[in-house]
Amino acid sequence: MVFGKIEYLNLLPFHVFMKRFTSSTQQSMSMNYYKGVPANINKKFSSHKVDAAFISSINAKNHAYVDLGIIAKKEVLSVLVIPHANNTKDKESATSNVLARVLDVRGEVIIGDKALKYYLKNDVFIDLAKEWNTKHNLPFVFALLCYHKDKKRYEKIKKEFLKQKVKIPQYILKQASKKTDIKSKDILNYLTYISYKLDNRAKLGLKKFYQETKKI
Repeated sequence: MVFGKIEYLNLLPFHVFMKRFTSSTQQSMSMNYYKGVPANINKKFSSHKVDAAFISSINAKNHAYVDLGIIAKKEVLSVLVIPHANNTKDKESATSNVLARVLDVRGEVIIGDKALKYYLKNDVFIDLAKEWNTKHNLPFVFALLCYHKDKKRYEKIKKEFLKQKVKIPQYILKQASKKTDIKSKDILNYLTYISYKLDNRAKLGLKKFYQETKKI
């Protein structure tokens, strides 16, 4: 099985969980990873070169998925627009570029760890998830855990992941901090803004997003 691995900080708890899960269930030998940014993972999944992954919401609509995603209840801190005259898309993104258009927010879209670094050092930006929540009073779903087959496997992964609070080992946290140049305390604070359970309100937010995309 090939799993598409997006190495952004927002999925750090899930990656820690998967390392333990595959080891404890003896699936590690059958699990391989394709690493990439969301836009590339979307393409690999669509071409069946990746069996499962967190797929950008805008691309996940016509695929099977479990109730697990990357969700912002309000702010997200890592999906921003820097206001200026020119509209610029983030080449790593799919959903966030569309979200900026849906909200009619103009400027440079930046996502992921580089956006979090920008947030920590600057004051002038628009948090797209916060903007969405202000307008619709709903969470925003950035990605969904999609799969091509083996539904039971991913339902089990979802169930096991959601029932436990994943503690990130200090050595992994330090590695992530060194790699991203973001302090450990800032990483942990950032993760409090990320939710993973696709609950009823998140589903309403996702439905609303799909409705809004038809207008642009």
